[in-house]
Amino acid sequence: MRITAKAPCRVDLAGGTLDIWPLYLYHPGAVTVNFAVDRYASCVLETRDDGRIALSSQDLHREETFDSRDTLAAASNYRLPLLACVVRFFAPRTGLTLRTHSEAPAGAGISGSSALIIALASALNRLTGAGYRRERIREIAQNIEAQIIRVPTGCQDYYPALYGGVSAIELRVDGIVRKPIQVDLDDFNQRLVLAYTGVPRDSGINNWEVTKAHIDGDRGVRRNFERIAAIARAMRAALERADWAEAGRLLGEEWAHRRKNAPGITTPLIDRLVASTRRAGALGAKVCGAGGGGCVFFLVERGARGRVEQVIAREGAQVLPVRVAPAGIRVRAEPDRPRRRARMLG
Repeated sequence: MRITAKAPCRVDLAGGTLDIWPLYLYHPGAVTVNFAVDRYASCVLETRDDGRIALSSQDLHREETFDSRDTLAAASNYRLPLLACVVRFFAPRTGLTLRTHSEAPAGAGISGSSALIIALASALNRLTGAGYRRERIREIAQNIEAQIIRVPTGCQDYYPALYGGVSAIELRVDGIVRKPIQVDLDDFNQRLVLAYTGVPRDSGINNWEVTKAHIDGDRGVRRNFERIAAIARAMRAALERADWAEAGRLLGEEWAHRRKNAPGITTPLIDRLVASTRRAGALGAKVCGAGGGGCVFFLVERGARGRVEQVIAREGAQVLPVRVAPAGIRVRAEPDRPRRRARMLG
């Protein structure tokens, strides 16, 4: 059996970090707004006859092999922990070769690892016949990623990978609900610019530090998140009515409050990009993910994308061409017919 799966990465527009439990419980009406982009994480899974588990990552240039499923489960360290932990959870009854690839640059902040876990979990869900539905796949993926990085993870990164499109993730006491936001994608795509500023420096800036400060009662952090929650609700409304000027203003305001929570989230290059692109037609900008490097998203005036991209390149960052990915995870399974024919001929 050969199974392929691919899932899109995401750009977060507003309300990030609030999606980490229990932060959203302190902000009634909390929502995170994001959209899927056509940068994909993918995997190819092929069953084997010898019971071995062979893992490889094309973009990381790493591989490792285990004699059996039990050997993998008993190992204490992995060269490819993301792949190994997902395989360990699903515990397939057959040997397999698993190859992965991510189109997200290192440390980009566009949830390449979350998209990859969704792709892996969906492929193994099909292989093993586990029958998990999408929301359970999201929960499993989120928990596995928390095991790997050893801090709490948010839920928002998995929804674009599962569903594609533009999403409002409602963070409620009675559960998490993803609601699609209807946007004219042809128009929206003309207003998207994504820049990669390089691998984040080792600055110690991450969502867990901010989460701890919030839980520990830091009043400044709590006030900032109260404002970020209000901005996210307003961003959802602005997208629903296609008010791009207001969406750009909110994007800039969200970025300003996020910088107050974690000043190290920005860099001199990011600051230059935000300032210089404004003069070229950017309506607003913010860092994707935890920052300190990675990607910066720009919402631009229609017709200004070329000018903004030129400014970004001149400042020394890399433009990553992206469009909204309208669909989420795609899984395809097929019998491994060439190998079956080879065995018959032998």
